[in-house]
Amino acid sequence: MSTTKLGLEPLIGVEELAEYLGVPVQTIYDWRLSGRAPRAFKLGKHLRFAVSDVQQWLEEHQEADHE
Repeated sequence: MSTTKLGLEPLIGVEELAEYLGVPVQTIYDWRLSGRAPRAFKLGKHLRFAVSDVQQWLEEHQEADHE
C-alpha cells in the first residue's frame, strides 16, 4: 500500500535528495553537519526527508529577484 493511500507524506532518502538537487551525496551529509540541510527523520541508521520540508527549505534558500 502506498503512503499516499494512507494519507502519509512521501519521504525520500539521501541519495534521492542529492540527485534531485544535483549535488553529491557527501554534500548532503556536509550540510547536515553544518546545520544547513533540510530537516530530516532518522529511522534507524537511515535519513529520510519529507518532501514538504525539502520544498520549504528550497523556498527559504531561493534568491530574491533583482529586477
